[in-house]
Amino acid sequence: MNEWFTLEEIDDTTFAISEYGHREQVHSYLLMGKECAFLIDTGLGIGNIKKVAEALTNLPVKVITTHVHWDHTGGHRLFDEIYVHKEEAQWLREGIPLPLEKIREYVSGPVTKPLPEDFCIENYFPYKGEPALVLHDNDILTAGSREIKIIHTPGHSPGHICIYEEERGFLFTGDLIYKGTLFAFYPSTDPEAYWESVEKICAIRKIDKILPGHNDLNIDRHYPEGVRKAFMELKGRGLLKHGTGLHDFGSVKIRF
Repeated sequence: MNEWFTLEEIDDTTFAISEYGHREQVHSYLLMGKECAFLIDTGLGIGNIKKVAEALTNLPVKVITTHVHWDHTGGHRLFDEIYVHKEEAQWLREGIPLPLEKIREYVSGPVTKPLPEDFCIENYFPYKGEPALVLHDNDILTAGSREIKIIHTPGHSPGHICIYEEERGFLFTGDLIYKGTLFAFYPSTDPEAYWESVEKICAIRKIDKILPGHNDLNIDRHYPEGVRKAFMELKGRGLLKHGTGLHDFGSVKIRF
């Protein structure tokens, strides 16, 4: 196994592929069915995530993009079949509105693990390409024996999605919900839409496991409800808008 990545088994056909050596502590997820495998995000692009996936399955791998930010699309270039929500299809084709130098600065670290020998930041370019499939809210994708639902959850970014697998109660939340400070202060973020998206996922009746895009994998399945209450309080105080700063609710922190 590539030493850059940490592999964690969620169940016998679901794996978290994590990059704990970078401050972003990004998680990608491999979901294996009978006909194909879905890879939710491809991480930072520092290590070769395709080799990790190939060590786990011989099935064709289809990449589902939670959102087109540099820390979730770094390995997209290694795969042929990329899916993205329609609101960020243009970003996938043309790139996010962030200078290359700034992205390279973010990718560079800080790190707490040795970088792969073949990684060179001067050769790092954000992925740009044509999506194989443009996704919409409530789309159902099947891997043969597994069925997942696309849930459009804008706020952190316009085309952000969560992925829900009802049979197992798995909710892959990307950057909508994770332990740590939730960010909605960039020009391309929307605090009101973020709140509405949190409300949307809190309405899901069966959630047995939250699988986030960053940080600690051990999240209580009721954690989104705490995030919802924080947003509700900010809404009531007129603080659900850009420029109001960091709001600390103990276990939940939000920056607008």
